[in-house]
Parts: sequence; C-alpha cells; structure tokens
Amino acid sequence: MNPWQTLRVALRALARNKLRSVLTALGIIIGVAAVIAMVAIGQGAKAKVEQAFAGMGTNLLIVMSGSTTAGGAHGGFGSMPTLTWGDLKAIEDECPAVRYAAPALRTTGQILSKYQNWTTSITGTTPDYFRVRAWPVSAGRLFGGSELETGAKVLVMGQTVADQLYGRGASPVGRTVRVSGVPFDVIGVLARKGQSPMGFDYDDGVFTPETTYREKIQGGLANYISGVILVGAVSAGATIRAQAEIQGLLRERHHLPEGAADDFDIHNLSELASASEQGTRTLAALLASIAAVSLLVGGIGIMNIMLVSVTERTREIGLRMAIGARPRDVLAQFLAEALVLGIAGGAVGVALGTAAAVFLARRFDWPLSLSPAVAAVAVVFAGIVGAVFGLYPARKASRLDPIEALRYE
Repeated sequence: MNPWQTLRVALRALARNKLRSVLTALGIIIGVAAVIAMVAIGQGAKAKVEQAFAGMGTNLLIVMSGSTTAGGAHGGFGSMPTLTWGDLKAIEDECPAVRYAAPALRTTGQILSKYQNWTTSITGTTPDYFRVRAWPVSAGRLFGGSELETGAKVLVMGQTVADQLYGRGASPVGRTVRVSGVPFDVIGVLARKGQSPMGFDYDDGVFTPETTYREKIQGGLANYISGVILVGAVSAGATIRAQAEIQGLLRERHHLPEGAADDFDIHNLSELASASEQGTRTLAALLASIAAVSLLVGGIGIMNIMLVSVTERTREIGLRMAIGARPRDVLAQFLAEALVLGIAGGAVGVALGTAAAVFLARRFDWPLSLSPAVAAVAVVFAGIVGAVFGLYPARKASRLDPIEALRYE
C-alpha cells in the first residue's frame, strides 16, 4: 500500500468511532493548548517587564549622594549632599562608557493654568535627561542648550499633567502656566510613558532647565547637586563598566582613602531588569514544562486506546493479512492512525491555546506574544508523541498470527 492509501484506511478506521477518536485525542489537545497558552503567557509577561523597565530609560544608572549620620541614625543615601556640578561634568568628560549624564532636581508643587490647577512633581534637568530616558515629545519640542544657559522660563509637560490642566486631547503648547507664582511657557508635551514597575506615573510631572529651577523654583546648594545624576551608558553591556568608571572617578574626586566607604551610591537598573527578566524566563520554562507533562499524558492515552483498538480489531487484522496485507502494511496503518490523532489533536490544541492566550492578554493587559514557530513545533511534537506512543500497539498488531487472529472472538 502506498502512503496515501494507508492514510485513507486510517482515516476510515478512526471515523468509524468518532467519539472514541475525539476522546483519545483530548489529552493531546489539552497538552498542546496548555503549551501554547503557557508559552504565550510567559513571553507576554517577559515583554511586559521589558516594557516597564524600558520606560525608566536605556542602560540607566542613578548616582545618589551620601548618607547623614546623627546619633547613630543613618539618614539614607541622598540625605547628605556630596555630589557636585564638577562631578557631573567629570562623569560626562572622563568616563568612556558614559554616553549621557544629567541631573534631576525634584520637588513637588502646584501648576496653575487659566482655569485649572494640579499638584505634580517638578524636575530641573538638562536636555540629556530626555536622551537618557529615551523620552521624545508628542507635541512641541524639548528645551535646548541656549535655554539652559539663559535660564529661560520654559517647561515641558507630562501627558497626565496636560490632561488634568487642559483636558484629554487638548494641546497646552504655547500656553502659559504658573509655577510657584512664576509664569512659564509650555513648549512641549512628552510622549506617554505609562507607569513604573512600582506603579509610579511617569507622565505626572513637568520639566524645566536646571538653571531656571534653581533660580525660580527652589534654590540650590551652590556647588552641590540637591538631587541625583542619571547616567546613560553607551550600551547595555557597558553599564557595569560605566558603573566601575564612575565609582573610581568619584572616589578620586572626593579624596576617599583606600578602604573607606563610598560617600555616594550607584543604582544599576539594568541589573534589576535582568533579574526580573530571568525570573519571568524561569516562570515561562516552568509553565511550559507543566504543559509538556500534559502532552506526555495525552501520549499515554493514545497508546492505551490503540491497544484496546488492536484487541477489538484482531479479526479484522487477521482478515487483512489473510487476503495479502503484509505486517508492515498493518504496522503503517496503526502508526498512521496514531499520527493522525496526534496531529489533529495538536492543531485543535493550537487553536484553543491561541484563544486562551488572547483572552488572558486582554484580561491582564499585557502584550500578546504568539510565535508561529512555537505553534508549528507544538503540532509536530504532538504528531511525534502520537507516533511514538502508537508504535507499540502498531507493532503488536503487525505481529499477530493471521490464523490465530481469525479464530479470535
């Protein structure tokens, strides 16, 4: 018999008992659906984590001032100014692994438009801040170096502030708002960035040149930075090197002797992102492994039913052999039946798993990540499971003695 004839005979045999065929394939269907859904969940969660950390900025390091100590109580990093504007300039000029460095001087204040007001964070910084954060504008423009030098009274708004002051969809560009009683021209609105992994709204804030901030909003500490320094490394792989360069440079500039503790702190958010990504990868692998067990159980179900089928069709097998069917023809027929059950179950499982992944992505509001390659591999693997677990029943059927098979009741 040629392969096409073998397949037709197998399909007819399966069609004679449709309910049993469906129930036999059910284990494969559930297993493949679980694999597709779990892999999609894992990939979607990974994409969600990557999206959240991308919102912080690219290759980001945060350099903070030192800690105060009074009566044995430590104030925590940032409580004692130790970073200077000279440190910022040196980080920009003397650290090869650093692409951008920008100060972030932050306070909270009320922004007043003509008819509305909103309390939000106010940040004084430089144009490099938006490069470190990979944060473009959706309307208007960012402030530049000339406005930084002259201390121009301009600001860029986050999308949340713009919505609260002027309503969703309205553009505040070109309008005037008051910050601490001082009028500022709105020159741009930043693209929506969403929430941080901790739930902080990135878009709820306004940004102005640090020179303007220190002169008009909150007086500085002369040569000291009353905030943090955000640093963008030249690449993701260079963040560790940039951290080491900054640490060595600041220890030298602050004249810290060998063995003395740093009077500053450097947070490497890339390491945190990598740790979170590793956690999601582990979870995805665990979920996929659990789903693979379902496939194994489905394969055992196919073998069990095929063995029952061989017993029920013993006389049929004997009759086929008596009229000229060879053992390999019988082997091929039963293998084809198991293969069809596996592939059909895999195809239905892919459809159900895809539907489940779409539902879960919408339910938990994360990116949908469905790979055609994963679906194809799942179907092929389901076919292999069917063939492997159908091999023993097929071999048993092909080795039956025709005379004994015809006598079987």
